[in-house]
Amino acid sequence: MSAFARRGACPALSTPMQTGDGLLARLNTIAGGLPPKALIGLCESALRHGNGIVEVTARGSIQIRGLTPQSAQALARDVDALEIEVRSGVPVETGPLAGIDAQEISDPRPLANEIRAAIEKAGLGARLGPKVSVVVDGGGLLPMDGVSADVRLTACRDMVAWHLSIGGTAASARPLGFVDEAQACAATILILEAIATLGREARARDLDAQHIAERTILSGLPAISPTGREKSGLNADSAFAAPKTGESAFQAPVSRLVGKMAGQPERGNPQARPTGTPIAVFPLVDGTCALGIALPFGSMPAENIIALAQGAITLGATEIRPAPSRALLFPGMSLDACETLRDAATSLGFITEAYDPRLSIAACPGAPACASGRIATRALAERIAAHDADLLDGSFTLHVSGCAKGCAHPAPAAITLVGHYGGAGIALDGSARSPEASSTVITDTQAGMERIAALARRNRRSGETVAACLARLGAGAVTNAFVQG
Repeated sequence: MSAFARRGACPALSTPMQTGDGLLARLNTIAGGLPPKALIGLCESALRHGNGIVEVTARGSIQIRGLTPQSAQALARDVDALEIEVRSGVPVETGPLAGIDAQEISDPRPLANEIRAAIEKAGLGARLGPKVSVVVDGGGLLPMDGVSADVRLTACRDMVAWHLSIGGTAASARPLGFVDEAQACAATILILEAIATLGREARARDLDAQHIAERTILSGLPAISPTGREKSGLNADSAFAAPKTGESAFQAPVSRLVGKMAGQPERGNPQARPTGTPIAVFPLVDGTCALGIALPFGSMPAENIIALAQGAITLGATEIRPAPSRALLFPGMSLDACETLRDAATSLGFITEAYDPRLSIAACPGAPACASGRIATRALAERIAAHDADLLDGSFTLHVSGCAKGCAHPAPAAITLVGHYGGAGIALDGSARSPEASSTVITDTQAGMERIAALARRNRRSGETVAACLARLGAGAVTNAFVQG
């Protein structure tokens, strides 16, 4: 526990990472979920040893913040005492409802376990960088489309095969073709070996066509064509003849039951979130249901999670699963129990509606939780969500950063607010490090965002998203509204 992860690495339980509010430790549970009592015990440990804030990441891991070198060791002992098994090494991720989703195309867990064993046998964990990952997506109601990975295997509904792609999300990854169940693990290991040959800083995006051809498909590994006919290998041209980038490899029909429960637009909201949202009630293979809720900005006081987990126990829940998009899933309950628990979650401050405007905001802990924070980011984010909900229609991300490091959203965002002493600046289609965020600082940031919201209301055309409206108006008009109205 003496070694700390550098910024940009993965802050595992054994190697917590130094942040502005102390050490941060991340847990990725082997079982996928936790018994409610174990989650309660983990939250109690966060209260004893950290700052009492528990987070669920965009990839569905649990984070404990505000640790010291000594308390991080105490947390690790508590995790052992609670018999919480955590993963280490190269992450091989499956969907949060893997094996229990009533509309899952294929159970991804056996293949994922095979890949994990093969990675360990090949000694790849020590040769690959900490961010390299694999996704095995069985499809269903909660696909892993938005989770980026170096290797993606996606179950196909219209044939017994896995769609293989590298370097991104479902929308951005480069497609290689199709492999059958027996060859999917070997294909994955060959790609990871190709990445490892480029060094520990390498990712799948660094592989060029020659590496892909020599190290993966053209190595003699058989692949399956889109028509289902076996090939002895894919040539350099056909390797990219899979479905167009951005297409889902499956198009699952949505039953009337799912339509009522899992992510359909509510109360006539034209900007309701898509069906892939984890904030819904999902039918499971055993006839029970799973409730999905989210943590605002991925963060919640440990006491609130404890209270919700205690309520889940009384309603018959035996497991709580962290899920991508900063969510928690409560499987194994009746529909009535899900509704009762959702009401309790709402009262505790969790996000329980798929169109909640807070889902459009990425906000770091900020001041006073983080020593680097110049503004109270989450309080500001809550006020913006409450007063200008129509601005946050789901068409763009608003990033509220306490400082120029931009921890909550390192990539560029449509609107980024950056804390400075005395106020905050704005960057459009940029990151927290963008120079313009330092030249546009105002003291009343909420008023500046209200002026942007008013600008969008005056100029938004029928059927136009806020993102499209602001893009049409241009960066100059939006920045002027923020700075001076």
